[in-house]
Amino acid sequence: MLRVGLSGGIGAGKSTVAARLVEHGAVHVDADVIAREVVEPGTDGLAKVVEAFGADVLGADGGLNRPALAAKAFADEESRRRLNGILHPLIGARTAERMAAVPPDGIVLHDVPLLVEGGYAPNYHLVLIVDAPVETRLRRLTELRGMPEEDARARIRAQATDDQRRAVADVWLDNSGPADAVLAEVDRLWADRLVPFEANVRLRRPRPPMPPRLVPYDVTWPAQAARALARLRLLTAGRASRVDHIGSTSVPGLPAKDVLDLQVTVSTLAQADEFADVLSDAGFVRAAGDWWDDPQGGGDPWPKRFHYGADPGRPVNVHVRSTATPAWRLALLFAAWLRANPAERDTYARVKEDLAEAHGADGSVDGYAEEKQTWVNAAFARAEEWAGRTGWSA
Repeated sequence: MLRVGLSGGIGAGKSTVAARLVEHGAVHVDADVIAREVVEPGTDGLAKVVEAFGADVLGADGGLNRPALAAKAFADEESRRRLNGILHPLIGARTAERMAAVPPDGIVLHDVPLLVEGGYAPNYHLVLIVDAPVETRLRRLTELRGMPEEDARARIRAQATDDQRRAVADVWLDNSGPADAVLAEVDRLWADRLVPFEANVRLRRPRPPMPPRLVPYDVTWPAQAARALARLRLLTAGRASRVDHIGSTSVPGLPAKDVLDLQVTVSTLAQADEFADVLSDAGFVRAAGDWWDDPQGGGDPWPKRFHYGADPGRPVNVHVRSTATPAWRLALLFAAWLRANPAERDTYARVKEDLAEAHGADGSVDGYAEEKQTWVNAAFARAEEWAGRTGWSA
């Protein structure tokens, strides 16, 4: 089952996106619908809301008067937190019931207005954010929903900022224009990313080898890595000692293949084996066979575990290394050394570019990687000298 989180500011048009994904076959679990269910007349949820905010949040029919509650709950931060403290546990329990009923090959669209505010993003394989300018959202809220402008602005202020949403967005959908534009984007997302992503996870299908094609440094790589790292930290909590962004995409200004290299550090590889299925289920599929790093100074290879990101829209490599070998530290040292030494970074860039050109015609990933590693192995001595001189430590 692929878990997709959907969110965006009030009035951004999440319902348009959700409806289209449901047409394609997604199972829609709507937090707003569930939030209404848990405060229907006669429920414990409604009784708790009345106790916290007063009987005047009830309508003449005994049901919840939502505008009256909103006027109180969104008036200040303390009131908003009080309401969330009542509703979130009830909504969570009902949501778990709905999720459990989804078939193993399903794609769940979890529509959560407060996904960002609640810190829920790492729980999903993918997060979709629907966006529209504030003035567009205000117009929709006041003209189409009949909401007073003051209330609409208060609701918008109480929600996450655009920067906070962008930080968790694997996919950013601009819904400020004609509906056809965003619907076409959703259609492509379904066919090109969500459907193959689900199959890759369910079938434990690894990503095909990427050709040795370099692209210029992308300033969004650190933010993209941060989202994957948040998921890995959640999945390995209590078992991994640290999770880091390593490799060329962690070095500003360095061209690289467009694949994020991440490292999970554990005490023993037995720990890595314990959470291998957890990572695979979450979209980081364990690669078959034996994996290792070149030993520095000779000796036996340094064993590790390796996982591929199953998301076809964001290639990721996850190296799981044990502190029983120096490989985890060297991976951190090499990136730190390149970041601190622009001349070495630029030399490494030229080496990579020459090798990518040499192996580009035959697409030999192994040849590119092996020859590049020869330069890296020699560079470790210079990096170690720099670490000793500067006092760097992992």
